[in-house]
Amino acid sequence: MTLDRPTAIAATGLRKSYGEQTVLDGIDITVPEGTIFSLLGPNGAGKTTAVQILSTLIEADGGSISVAGHDLATDADGLRGAIGVTGQFSAVDNLLTGEENLLLMADLHHLDRDEGRRRTAELLERFDLVEASKKNPMTYSGGMRRKLDLAMTLMGDPRVIFLDEPTTGLDPRTRRIMWDAIRNLVAGGVTIFLTTQYLEEADELADRIALLDHGKIVAEGTAEELKRLIPGGHIRLQFTEPEELDQAARTFAGSTRDDAALSLQIPSDGDVRSLRAVLDHLDVASIEVASLTVHTPDLDDVFLALTGHPAETRSSVEAGNEAADSSESSEKETVR
Repeated sequence: MTLDRPTAIAATGLRKSYGEQTVLDGIDITVPEGTIFSLLGPNGAGKTTAVQILSTLIEADGGSISVAGHDLATDADGLRGAIGVTGQFSAVDNLLTGEENLLLMADLHHLDRDEGRRRTAELLERFDLVEASKKNPMTYSGGMRRKLDLAMTLMGDPRVIFLDEPTTGLDPRTRRIMWDAIRNLVAGGVTIFLTTQYLEEADELADRIALLDHGKIVAEGTAEELKRLIPGGHIRLQFTEPEELDQAARTFAGSTRDDAALSLQIPSDGDVRSLRAVLDHLDVASIEVASLTVHTPDLDDVFLALTGHPAETRSSVEAGNEAADSSESSEKETVR
């Protein structure tokens, strides 16, 4: 149970306003060590603001923060030394080679020459960048730049990493490579705080997900727990004969039949108990079923139900269509 682990990130009552606009309205966040926590929300909900506050880039108007055992109020330098941050735009320096970017980060972390070169070689190997290490990052693909960016973040061996929309603009294949890199970090004990505009990314990676809307966290839990918060789940039975469909429709009150498709839809939250009940009824009534599928709401449905509007996110297909243009433009932007 991940909640039994020591706490890597603890924030209580975080508040932030810009003029009359309240961005964060007293939110609480707890993230166990060695897990992935994803913060979701519509554009402008305050996800990036939360990351910037937790990583000490901007100050909160109120609340308390502890990251990796360091209290922000009393040990801000210790907190900064324990974290890494990868933002939406690459921090890679285009005037240096990939290897030189990593060596620069080693110097910034005050590693001695031999240790810096050892860590650089290790990270280049880890992210499959050895062959490109002597080349200018301007020649890299968008995915290669993101991998170099993440490698630079890891130079300081952080125990907590904030990833703010790390796969924006990447094609689906490259995004999955990044997912594997993130999983490997967590397997090594690193804690990940992830914001993303891709709901399937949170569904795929996160141990726990919080949904931020109008400055407040409106729901939190595992992906499966969040999906069970809203109606719409059902069990779909498929038949080969109309007589079997007729008998099943009489057996399951409240079901919806589709005569053209010879199928029956039974409301269900998709848990084991409800599935077992359906199977027991079929067995008692001696009804033959060609196939059975369980359908539960996805995070898009959760988002719509809890915020009142669709998620302002893009699918992996749309990302793939945009990748060529977006990676080219993003390569021209750097953050130092």
